[in-house]
Amino acid sequence: MNPKEDPLMEAIYQMRAERREKRRRIRRNILRGVLCLFVPVVAAAVFVFGGAAMINYGPSVAMRDMFVMSMMETSAAKFLATMYFSPEEIEEIQNANSVQEVSEVTDVGLVNVPDKEPDETETEPIEIHEVVGPTFKGKMMIVADPSRVYLSTCPYFGADAAGMRVEEMIERDGAIGGINAGGFVDEGGVGNGGQPLGLVISQGEYKAGSLGGTTAMAGFDEKNRLVVGNLTGQQAKDMGLRDAVSFGPVLIVNGKRAEVEGTGGGVNPRSAIGQRADGAVLLLVIDGRQPHSIGATYKDVIDVMEEFEAVNACNMDGGSSSLMFYEGELITTCASLYGSRQLPTAWLVK
Repeated sequence: MNPKEDPLMEAIYQMRAERREKRRRIRRNILRGVLCLFVPVVAAAVFVFGGAAMINYGPSVAMRDMFVMSMMETSAAKFLATMYFSPEEIEEIQNANSVQEVSEVTDVGLVNVPDKEPDETETEPIEIHEVVGPTFKGKMMIVADPSRVYLSTCPYFGADAAGMRVEEMIERDGAIGGINAGGFVDEGGVGNGGQPLGLVISQGEYKAGSLGGTTAMAGFDEKNRLVVGNLTGQQAKDMGLRDAVSFGPVLIVNGKRAEVEGTGGGVNPRSAIGQRADGAVLLLVIDGRQPHSIGATYKDVIDVMEEFEAVNACNMDGGSSSLMFYEGELITTCASLYGSRQLPTAWLVK
C-alpha cells in the first residue's frame, strides 16, 4: 500500500513536515535576531574605530591632538588613542598640548577676606550662574563667605575602603551643596573612590599624602584664603592649610593665567575651584560627553575663571566625577552612565 494512501501515515508525514518547517522558521528567526544584534554592533564599531582612525591619521593635526588628549584624560577609553599611537608618540602629543607647570604659589596678601563681626549671624548669599562656551555648558557657584567652604572626605582611605558620593557627604554633613574634589585610583574607570591620589587635609587633619612629594594642589588657610601651587605636604602643613587636596593643573595664580600649549588638554567634563580678590569662592563644573555639552579644555576653564574675576584657581578631578549639587538637587549633568560616583573627597558648602 502507498503510505500516502493511508490517512494515518499521511498525517504522520504531515506532522513531520510541519516540524521540519517549524525548525527552519526557528533557525531563520534566530539568524535574523543575531544579525539584528550583530550588524548594529559592527556598524558602531566601524563608526567608532573608523572615525578614530580618520581623526588620528587625517590631515588635521589639531583635531588629532584634541582627540588623543581627550581620550587620554579618560579612565576607560584610553585605548582609542593607544591603539593607534606608541607611548612615545602619545607622550610627544601630550607635551605639545598641555598647561605649563607654574612656579609661583599664591600670595595671600592679594586676597582680602572681610572680617565677620562676632555677633553677625546672617549668612551671605550663594549665587548660581550658567556658563556657556562654544562646546560646553555648566554652572558656577559663587560662595561669598569662604569660611563656608571645606573639604569633606569618606570615613577612611585604603585599598579596602570605598568612597562616598557627593550627595551622601552633603547629607551626612548637613551641607547645602558642593562639587567633587581630588582624584583617586581608578583603573579601567571602575575604581570605588577609596584611595585618593596625593595630599588630603580635611578640617585641620592631615589624612593622606607624602610630606615630601610635590604636587599641584588647592587649599584654604586659617584665614580662608585659597592657596594654589605646586607644594610638598610639609609646605602645606607649614602654611597652616586647614583644607587641601592634590590635583591640577594650577590654572591661575596671583592673577596670572597659566601658559597653555597647543590644545591645552582635551575636551572633557571639568571641575575647578577659585577665589576672587574679595574672598568669594568660585566652584565651577562644566558638563561633558553630552549632546548639549561636549566639554571644555583647560583654556576654556581659565577663560571662565577670569570672566568671574578669579585671582587664583586650580583644576580638580574631571570626567565622570564632575558634578555639582545645590539644595538637594544635582544641577549639572553627570557623565557617568551609572550616576554620581564614589569619591574620596568633595568641596562642600556649609
